Amino acid sequence: MKTLPALGTEDRRRIREFGEHFRELRDQVGRRIVGQDTVIEELLIVMLSEGHALIVGVPGLAKTLLVSTIAELLSLKFKRIQFTPDLMPSDITGATIIGADSLDGDRRLRFLRGPVFANILLADEINRTPPKTQAALMEAMEEGQVTAAGQRHKLERPFFVLATQNPIEQEGTYPLPVSQLDRFLFNIDIDYPDFDEEFEVLQLTTSTYITALKCLIEREGIIEALDLARRIDVPGTLLDYATQIVRRTRPGEAEAPDFVREWVSWGGGPRAVQAILMGAKSRALLNARDEVTDEDIHRVVFPALRHRVLLNYHGEAEGKKTDDVIEEVLLSMPGGRYRKDEPTQDVRTPWSFLKRWFGV
Repeated sequence: MKTLPALGTEDRRRIREFGEHFRELRDQVGRRIVGQDTVIEELLIVMLSEGHALIVGVPGLAKTLLVSTIAELLSLKFKRIQFTPDLMPSDITGATIIGADSLDGDRRLRFLRGPVFANILLADEINRTPPKTQAALMEAMEEGQVTAAGQRHKLERPFFVLATQNPIEQEGTYPLPVSQLDRFLFNIDIDYPDFDEEFEVLQLTTSTYITALKCLIEREGIIEALDLARRIDVPGTLLDYATQIVRRTRPGEAEAPDFVREWVSWGGGPRAVQAILMGAKSRALLNARDEVTDEDIHRVVFPALRHRVLLNYHGEAEGKKTDDVIEEVLLSMPGGRYRKDEPTQDVRTPWSFLKRWFGV
């Protein structure tokens, strides 16, 4: 079995450097995006894992602004597609047309690249377009390429798809099937801001305040970080721990708790374990560590399983949410590694807008 080379002294030095870069990046994003610390962290984890994210939240919570801000700080090419019922696959991938050659004037087929040829693609309201158009993204997400007229066109690395969904309006939408949902590394929930954060939003958006950002990491540095994240060490005990968590979400497994058999119709598959482990490695790198810890596993398990664990009729009738089931699974794990009161996000200083305006 082929294994990745062990981390050396220079690798550990680079891990510390990247940790500092990403800490500064989060601070820079915080100058433009109020709150949403957990969401920002999860998006960065997805990118370091070279995965894709489904972002679920009501309109007006700065989903597009957040994604474009991160792209600006990372010096990446950003494209946005507004998904609508009349959107065609070629509107995403591009089209093959007949055009005159600039040298000899002969007419030849040539491929016009679509917006999918970017580093970060924001698929806004992805569930508003028919399955045929949704499927146009699947090859790009899974294979990193687009096939048109029998020709394969590679996408430039890195490539991330960040798709949004509005959980309120479901009329006229085309829900993503489970097979497509499984292509997303994380399902990220964005909730309303609390009172202090909403007050700060009003202060910033109804004034002349202008946020100046600087590019922190170039494309080559990002690719190096992607490769380095895969080499972060995961202790054998945590490999077993992550695998057991996912297996306990499957009602057909012998180790599944009774409440899973009662509430769940389908649990996470092998991709779920991969998402947890890769997400935990990326979170370790974000925090300048060369080894995964229990906390890394616990922080990524919810967005990694949220769209992969399907509730049945009994679970929905009892008002259960997928996050409730995931938490109960963690609490049922032998050894008591997970505590219900374990913090799930950073605590922001009340009235933090004062720091932006007056530097206090």
